[in-house]
Amino acid sequence: MITFAHLMKGILHITLISITLASALGSEPKVGNALPDLASLLPGQSLPTYRGKVVLVDFWASWCAPCKASFPALSKLHQTYAKQGLVIIGIGVDDEASAYRTFTARNKVSFSLVHDAQHRAAEYFNPPTMPTSYLIDRNGVIRYLHQGFKLGKTDDEYAGEIAKLLAE
Repeated sequence: MITFAHLMKGILHITLISITLASALGSEPKVGNALPDLASLLPGQSLPTYRGKVVLVDFWASWCAPCKASFPALSKLHQTYAKQGLVIIGIGVDDEASAYRTFTARNKVSFSLVHDAQHRAAEYFNPPTMPTSYLIDRNGVIRYLHQGFKLGKTDDEYAGEIAKLLAE
């Protein structure tokens, strides 16, 4: 017969294991956290040099209409601010490599695109929606988080935040 004390002991044990696992695994990056090493999350992908630069990491998918709408705005930001130290890295999370390739062939951009084929970056960042972007300062600290994309509003916010970070 299971007593109340045994039941409570079991619940406590499961809770402690859950807390230990959660701390060991960490949680998705938030504003104020350091940007993780992208090369370890995106093995085999060619990444631009981003250390010491302002970085915009954008998670997107081929099936996402707002992602497609964001590409021209991100390209414009890249063209405007790249010479001042902005690097934009678009991380595609499509399961199918063919969907990724078709989308990138149809939507040419001026910034770097990589395919998170193994979903390591997506699992680590756990973006809450598509697109989700992280804006990182020159010291590698996540300073801004953007969920979704609204033409005009979001790109104006990006421009202001990027200009501020480049000026620091």
